Order: sequence, then structure tokens, then C-alpha cells
Amino acid sequence: MNHDILIQNNKITNLDYIKWMRSILRRSDEVGKYELPITAVILDEKGRCIGRGSNKRENDNDPLGHAELIALRQAALIKNDWRFNECSIIVNLEPCTMCAAALVQARMGRVIYGAVDNKRGGFGGTIDLSKHKSAHHKMKVVSGILANDCKNNLKIWFKNLRNQK
Repeated sequence: MNHDILIQNNKITNLDYIKWMRSILRRSDEVGKYELPITAVILDEKGRCIGRGSNKRENDNDPLGHAELIALRQAALIKNDWRFNECSIIVNLEPCTMCAAALVQARMGRVIYGAVDNKRGGFGGTIDLSKHKSAHHKMKVVSGILANDCKNNLKIWFKNLRNQK
């Protein structure tokens, strides 16, 4: 678990991560009514939200409908650039290997997530693509922000899904 404070002047702090993660968890409660409750936001270098996404795989029958990819597309349109060196993505579950690879390709500056994904995680859960020799830039990965809340949120959602079947 990495909880270091990353800034002061004009940069995002650990307290901001917690604030955003709480917002993500509130949003994931809404998303969980119709889809797997994974939600992501992308912040620019000043901490302003420039992209947000939630899973839409089931709803849209889209295998690429992951929260991180949806947020990336939106942020790229707003930013008018595909490079995110000074930006941060915050998501309640560790990005899968597909999303992790996309974040590496997008040169995301920081990846902040809550719960570790020991089945599909791309930033330490199963493999760490941020440290892979193919990664062409260095990104900061911060894990464990409100990890228990994130994990419990998903645990309850899956329990409810099993009870519906």
C-alpha cells in the first residue's frame, strides 16, 4: 500500500485522492444498479476532472466498455491530446491488464486505485505493466486508497448478483 503525499503547489494530494475516491464510490453505487460498479475519473495537472467513465460492458455489449477506457476517450477529446503525462486516473478497482496497457500507452502520469484485483490486475495484482520493460515512460502508481470501502462495495455487489440468480 502506497499512501505518500504527492504535492503541495498546484498538484494533487493524498487527501484529494480520498475525496475523489469517495465520489467514485458514491457513483459506483448508482452504476451498480445496472452494471458492474467500476468507476473512474481522470484529473488534469490542476486536479480538475477532464474525464469520467463507468463500466458499460453489459449495458452496451461492448468488450471495451471499461470505466478507464471510457474516461480516457472523454479526457482525450477534452484535452485534445492522447498524452496524459501530467494527469491522474483514479478508479475504485485496480485496472485490468487491457486498461493498464492503455494507460501505459496514453502515458498516464499517475494511476490511483482502491482495491487490488488479484485475478486481472495490471498494476501489481497479477502483473505490473507500469514497470514492464515495454513501458516507455515512468508512471506513479498509488494503491489502497479507501481499499476496504472499495473492496466491500464490490463484494456486496457480487453477493447481490449471486442472490438474484
